[in-house]
Amino acid sequence: MSEKLKFTFFAVILIVFSVVSGAGAADVPNLKVGYIFTTHHTPLMVAAQKGEAFKSMGVYLRPVVPKDKYELVANGKPIAVFQLIVAKSGAETSALFARNQLDLAMASVTAIMAGVDKGTRMKIVAPLQTEGMGLVAPKDSRLSDWNSFLGYVKNAKQPVKIGYHSPTSAPKIVLEGALRQAGIKVTEDPNDQSAQVLLADLKETTNIIPALASKQVEAIVGPSPFPEVAVSRGVGKIIVNLRDLPPSGYWHDFPCCVSVASDQAISKYPEVVEKFVELVSKTNAWCNKNRLEAGTLTADWIGLPADAAKASMLVFLPKFTQSWMQNADKYMGVLNGMGNFTGRLKGKTINEAKPLLFDMQFIDKVK
Repeated sequence: MSEKLKFTFFAVILIVFSVVSGAGAADVPNLKVGYIFTTHHTPLMVAAQKGEAFKSMGVYLRPVVPKDKYELVANGKPIAVFQLIVAKSGAETSALFARNQLDLAMASVTAIMAGVDKGTRMKIVAPLQTEGMGLVAPKDSRLSDWNSFLGYVKNAKQPVKIGYHSPTSAPKIVLEGALRQAGIKVTEDPNDQSAQVLLADLKETTNIIPALASKQVEAIVGPSPFPEVAVSRGVGKIIVNLRDLPPSGYWHDFPCCVSVASDQAISKYPEVVEKFVELVSKTNAWCNKNRLEAGTLTADWIGLPADAAKASMLVFLPKFTQSWMQNADKYMGVLNGMGNFTGRLKGKTINEAKPLLFDMQFIDKVK
């Protein structure tokens, strides 16, 4: 065969291969999937790293570009390509949904509630976890528990400044609710000197530990792993896990993060959403049974001290539970009581808001 014929032959082969590959890729939708660098989103990071080890689940992720792009494989064939998007907070995640820049995501339930209230077309499709929220003071602080903290707040000559990472984050909402129940006047206005606590928006999770270390704030409230990282780095100490705030038992098993899908993704790609929910649900169960390995994988992914990731007390949920719904209803009451809802969720209970907030069809199919 002449050199010219060889060149022509290989050129034809390459063209045919590219056409076939292109046709296959065109059949598989590309979806943008958002998450945050927090242990609350451990299941997505675990599924990405375990890959084909989860093949027996019937659904798993196959890496295209590690930490960036993955095929969602169900029943042995790819059904979607996931482009992972790292958000700074649940509020940013909600904003990305509002701009049609996300199809699927994980974020705090309170951030999603706030977005739905404003009219963003998205639905909670699966629970993720409960617990994993803490109030942290500097390591050298004399504060040791909730009672000593309240005593300090009541005797302070000016508002005690507490930093949070997102205005719609679950830790911030829980803390504010507990403070108000304790009769503490709370503000976000730095000019309001009549308040006892000033809540300061630090904009994203990466800012909360530096703000504590630099004494920019007197305490921080946030999700795991940041309280544990503050302890691990010798910067802070956990005054109280938010689940233990009074009244006794009231804040136990409070929802934090959830899995979410845009209304458009649900409409256009129901099979993909169904299998995403199945993957999350089954990985949640795996994480509960394999806490040490799940913590190690998350630490490796985020770049955390291994002891900090392993110290978190998260409980991952394969399904919605009665207590989850009851506590989500408490969120609705707290947020309505603080005047946070002004739109679609104003004055509503969780049952009244279900058609606006949830699409249960996918989680109900998971066995």
